[in-house]
Amino acid sequence: MFEAKVLDKGFVRLVDMMGDDYAAVKAARVSYGQGLKTPERDRALIFYLMEHGHETPFEHIVFTFHVKAPLFVARQWFRHRIGSFNEISQRYTEIKEEEFYIPENVRVNVPEDRQKAVPVEDEELLEKARSLMVKSFEDSYSTYKELLALGVARELARIVLPLSTYTQFYWTVNARSLMNFLNLRADSHAQWEIQQYAIAIARMFKEKCPWTYEAFTKYAYRGDLLEA
Repeated sequence: MFEAKVLDKGFVRLVDMMGDDYAAVKAARVSYGQGLKTPERDRALIFYLMEHGHETPFEHIVFTFHVKAPLFVARQWFRHRIGSFNEISQRYTEIKEEEFYIPENVRVNVPEDRQKAVPVEDEELLEKARSLMVKSFEDSYSTYKELLALGVARELARIVLPLSTYTQFYWTVNARSLMNFLNLRADSHAQWEIQQYAIAIARMFKEKCPWTYEAFTKYAYRGDLLEA
């Protein structure tokens, strides 16, 4: 199992996989009633497919990840619709006290670019912002526990919890859609937190499908955080 720790309490685990670089090669060559040839020719075909935008063969490589991420990251992630998601239910599980994301860096917006945020350099401001966040999390969690103690159902008590609450989900996705995810999220225009998850996934992708990853970063990658 491949696993990477992300943020303060999150992770990405590659728990299952079907296919590899050769799966894309075989899927492409079936059009001509052919299969694998030499490693050199198979690798060259991967690069040809990527360079010319023939991406359907990469749908035959499938990954399943187990992800732990803050709710606000998960909600961005779930916008990637070509994939399957199953998420932990807060109706059936009780949230633990430590399950909140506390950012190491606090960012402020840049007036000339609404998508851009830069880390705070003022240490006093940084600590003030973090302390306010932590207090809010503690207050929300205290209210959540009080509601449960009163007998309020978990499905209703959870509505007082903040977007910083960690959730977990399984994500099954083919390599073509995974590359689209990396184009959008392994990019400086994405929110920093989801960038960290995208980078972790890219490393696993590179490890398991080195030819496809190399061809992707050479010909199809539109972001600015990954290297070949």
